[in-house]
Amino acid sequence: MNSLWRKDLMNKEIVVIGTVYVDIKGYPISNYVPTGRNAGFIEQFHGGVGRNIAEDIANMGEKVAMVGLVDKGGIGADVVAHLNHQGVNTLGLRAVEDGMGTWLAIFDEQGNISANISKRPNLLPIVDVLEECGDALFANAQGILLEIDVEEPIVAKTFALAEKYGVDVYAVISNINIAMERFAYIQKSKCFVINRQEAGVFFGIDEQGKTKEEMLALVKAGLVDKKLDAMVVTMDADGSVYASVSGEEGMCEAEKVDVVDTTGAGDSFFAGFATALCQGKTMAEACALGTKIASRVISYKDNVYKEDL
Repeated sequence: MNSLWRKDLMNKEIVVIGTVYVDIKGYPISNYVPTGRNAGFIEQFHGGVGRNIAEDIANMGEKVAMVGLVDKGGIGADVVAHLNHQGVNTLGLRAVEDGMGTWLAIFDEQGNISANISKRPNLLPIVDVLEECGDALFANAQGILLEIDVEEPIVAKTFALAEKYGVDVYAVISNINIAMERFAYIQKSKCFVINRQEAGVFFGIDEQGKTKEEMLALVKAGLVDKKLDAMVVTMDADGSVYASVSGEEGMCEAEKVDVVDTTGAGDSFFAGFATALCQGKTMAEACALGTKIASRVISYKDNVYKEDL
């Protein structure tokens, strides 16, 4: 890598645009019985796809800024204080009424989600945030990591600013059905990352039982059919597959770990993967880093990567 380019890159930030949630998680002490009473314990965490990704990147030792919303009051202030402490630039975080969502999840004894329900926040004030400080953030951006199923005016403003400053946008989702409504923007993204279940909706297939070889073939065909630059499908314990129009393609093996809580694994994979691409790494190197970080996250209860790479 050119040393002068690397020096310039170090002065830039990765900008994350997305949601902040409060995650409430219930864990059973013994085998989980869906229709019965289950003794266990309940814990609360800072969550949200955008917030998780921003903290993951900061915990990797990289420069990152977040654009999003928090609630007015103590919980919102706590989120901002924590992100500041971790090294996230919170210039683009605003406290508003109903700025944060809530996610309630019940886990089985193997760390898998058995049931969940969420309350989505009103995200439209993010447009005002981008009007206020978007130019300052995008002018110094290494790359834009966008939760692409946020409200359409936010997505439109993000791509307008990205085009203005010549910055690549990397797309991640939390709701595949909403994301499909943003398909024209997905096509403008530098890379699009989804999981196995989301791939079933995206390709209109039954994804269960698909091998990595079969999924890779679908991804490669999808680049042409759907006019995408690059795409990754994560496949839980089966690893991930990736391909790009530039000819990069392959499969990445998962790391074997003891699973405690799968929450945040997709966010952590995307954080590592997109950060590596922003720094000029290959897709193979990016998938390897994403896999490493995701494997650490599922081995404990928190939503984010805790070590410094």
